[in-house]
Amino acid sequence: MTSPAKLLVVDDDVRLCEMIASYLSNYEYEVSSCHSGDVAIELIRTTAPDLVILDLMLPGTDGLSVCRAVRNDYLGRILMLTALDDSADEIAGLETGADDYMAKPVSPRLLLARIRTLLRRTDGATTSNSSSTDDKIALNDIAIDASSRSVTVQGSPIKLSTTEFDLLWLMAKESGTVLSREHLHASIYRLDLSPTDRRIDLLVSRLRRKLGDDSTDPQLLKTIRGKGYLLSPGQ
Repeated sequence: MTSPAKLLVVDDDVRLCEMIASYLSNYEYEVSSCHSGDVAIELIRTTAPDLVILDLMLPGTDGLSVCRAVRNDYLGRILMLTALDDSADEIAGLETGADDYMAKPVSPRLLLARIRTLLRRTDGATTSNSSSTDDKIALNDIAIDASSRSVTVQGSPIKLSTTEFDLLWLMAKESGTVLSREHLHASIYRLDLSPTDRRIDLLVSRLRRKLGDDSTDPQLLKTIRGKGYLLSPGQ
């Protein structure tokens, strides 16, 4: 029997934490909560929850600082709660390493739907132009293993968050093919893409950085102007 996913809710609003934890516990999640950034950092490192619901505006150590402190080692999902309609907060959270964001006030039903989406692995496509088996792909000195969700570049392991891995795997299975932002967004987030949404762009930027691809002249993960992104199949 599969163990329930572990969720951590981080918000200095105690009543909101209790409400969210109580609601999500009805859906067989194992939910814990805390109300400060410092405690959140410790809990993330020691308990490794599958997903963290992280408020941006925490007293003392804020949500961005928490995300920055844990992101190199914590590979689970981070869903950041931001101020209503504040695109600057949303972009800052994504740049720091959050996988997704929701604006407050939060609807419990919409929160549950977003959690389910983040906890669901990307299905990806079935065709590939690279050297691969069902769960392994090798291209451009990159080896990707879906069974262990691990990645090496020139033999050295690199750490990718869950969402970063999902994007790389999706693009690797379609290497050499231009994938639209709309397709990538729908595959990763199960949401329609709005004109101002930059989730995929910032996720690509983070992935380039970790893969050592020059952001000013990317040779691996290429931007195809007006069409989307392409992962080079190599030689």
